[in-house]
Amino acid sequence: MPTPTEIVKAAVAALNAHDVAAIKTVWTPNGEERFPDAVCHGHDEIGRYFQEAFDAIPDLHVEPVAFAAEEDSVFMRSILSGTHTGGPFKGIAPTGKRVNLPAIDHFTVRDGKIVSNFVVFDQMEMGRQLGLLPPENSAADRVLKVAFNGVTGVRRRLTAVRGHQS
Repeated sequence: MPTPTEIVKAAVAALNAHDVAAIKTVWTPNGEERFPDAVCHGHDEIGRYFQEAFDAIPDLHVEPVAFAAEEDSVFMRSILSGTHTGGPFKGIAPTGKRVNLPAIDHFTVRDGKIVSNFVVFDQMEMGRQLGLLPPENSAADRVLKVAFNGVTGVRRRLTAVRGHQS
């Protein structure tokens, strides 16, 4: 039987081939994938998530940087990259922008199949790279933060006033 790391490497190879059918074969039917923006239950939902990502980012690629394994756990550090030139991604129309994001995955593998994965990447940085958020420390970023802090302050004061009226 392949090692847990070999199973994860097969999943990455299927992902990089954009082969949803192959991705589903390395997962248990009731596996769970926790992305920063969604939780998918079962290999069918996981397959749909990846198909949407492939449709939006046709050159989506995961480049493994390092693996660490202990018993049924496999940790992978990688770089996610691709260009948002396909369809919408999570409601964001194609921007034509390239993304290049470090990521960390924690896979659990049992009986030759992935049963869970927890994915971590910086969603704010992804938003910046797609153009959804302004560049960090830019004038637009500073204005956005001032406006947000202003709204937060108003909400806090309104909550305090309402609390005193009770």
